[in-house]
Amino acid sequence: MQSTTLAIACTLFLISAPGFAQVTAPAGTTAPTLAPLTLQEALARAALANPALRAKQAQLAAAEGVRNDARAPLFNNPQISLENTWRQVPQFGSGDERRSEWAAGLSQAFETGGQGRFRRDAAAAALEALHHEIVDTERQVRSEVTTRFYRVLTLQQRIELETQALKLFDDAAVAVQKRRHAGEDTKLDSNVALVEAERARNQLALAQEQLLEARGELATRLQLADAAVPQAQGDATPVATGYTLNDLLNNLETQPRLLALAEREKSANARLKLETASVYPDVTVGVNIGREGPDNARERLTMLSVSVPLPLFKRNAAGIGQAATDATQAQIERETAQRDARANVTALWFRLASQEQRVRRLQESVLPALTENQSLSIKSRQAGQIGLLELIVVNRQALDARRDLIEALSDYHTTRATLELTSGWPHEGN
Repeated sequence: MQSTTLAIACTLFLISAPGFAQVTAPAGTTAPTLAPLTLQEALARAALANPALRAKQAQLAAAEGVRNDARAPLFNNPQISLENTWRQVPQFGSGDERRSEWAAGLSQAFETGGQGRFRRDAAAAALEALHHEIVDTERQVRSEVTTRFYRVLTLQQRIELETQALKLFDDAAVAVQKRRHAGEDTKLDSNVALVEAERARNQLALAQEQLLEARGELATRLQLADAAVPQAQGDATPVATGYTLNDLLNNLETQPRLLALAEREKSANARLKLETASVYPDVTVGVNIGREGPDNARERLTMLSVSVPLPLFKRNAAGIGQAATDATQAQIERETAQRDARANVTALWFRLASQEQRVRRLQESVLPALTENQSLSIKSRQAGQIGLLELIVVNRQALDARRDLIEALSDYHTTRATLELTSGWPHEGN
C-alpha cells in the first residue's frame, strides 16, 4: 500500500498544486544574496544604472552645445585688428625723423544665404530627436528588464514544481524498490519508477541552469555585482491589457523611435539646405581708423572695406552631396520603420491573443480535466483496475501540463512587453 499512497500523493500534488503567487527560493537552488526584487524595484534600478541609457543621456551636453552655438546672432565671430608702424623719415639738413603711426580695425563676416536659419533648424531638430531617443532607450530598458524579470519569476516557479516532483518520484522509487524485494512489485515497475525519478532530477538540473543564466542576464541589466543575483518576487498571472489593436496602431504616431526618426529626417533636410546655401559667399564688412603723418600735421584716417570671395572653384559639391545622401537615408529609414512597426504590432497582437488563449485553455480546460483524471485514477488504483504504470502516466500528464502553463506564461509576458515597446503604448504607472 505504500507505493499506492505515494503515487496518489504525487498525483494530488501535480494536479492541485497552488497557483502562481509570490514565489520563494526552492530548496537546492543557489541562494541569492539580495533581498527579493519586485518588478517595479527592478525597473527603478535599471532606470538609474543601465549603461545604454546613461550613454544616451550623456549625448545631451553635445547636442545642447550645438543648439546654443546655432542660436548665436551671427555664426562668424567679429575680428579686431591693431597695427603700429614706426617710420624713419629723412629730413633735409637735420637727420631722420621717427614717427609712430597706428591703425585699428573691426570686421564682421555676414552669411547671405539664410544659413543661420537652417543651422538653427537642424540643431533644434537634432536635439529634439535625441530627447525622443532617450525616451525610446528608457522604454527598451523597461521592456528588457520586464522580459527577464518574468523569465526569472517563471523559472523559479518551474524549479519549485520540479523540486517537489523529484521528491515525490524519489520516494515512490524507493517504495517500489522495497515492494519488489518483498515480491509485491515487478522489475518493470521498479525500472519505470527509477526512470521517472531520474527524469525529474534532470528536469530540475536543467531548470536550475536556465535560472542561473536568466538571473545573470537580469543582474547585468541592473548593473549588479556578479555575486548579487536577484530573486524575482511577484505574480505572473496575465492581467487585462486595456487596449485594442486599433488603439495600438493609432498610438504609433507617438512612438518615441518613430518621432526620433522624423526629427532626424527634419534635421537632415535642414542640413541639406544649409550646405546648399553655403555656396553663397559671405560678405565681410570692415571699419578701420588710424593716424598717419608727422606730429605737427597728423592725419586721421577712416576706412570702410567690403570683401566678397568669388565662388569660382570651390562650390561645396562634397558637402551638398553628403547632406543629400544623409537626407535620403533618413527618409528611407523613417518610412521603413513606420511600415515595419505597423506590421510588427499586428503580428505581435495576434501572437499575444493566441498565447492568452493558450494560457486560458491550460487553466480552464486542461487542468480541470487532469483533476478529473486524478480522481478516476485514484479510484481505479484502489480497486486494482490499473497499476503503477498507468498512474505514472497520469502524473506525467499533470506535470507536463504545469510545465506548459509556466512556459506559456513566460511567452505571454515576453510578447506583451515587446508589443508595448513596438507600439509605444505607455507602461502601467507612467
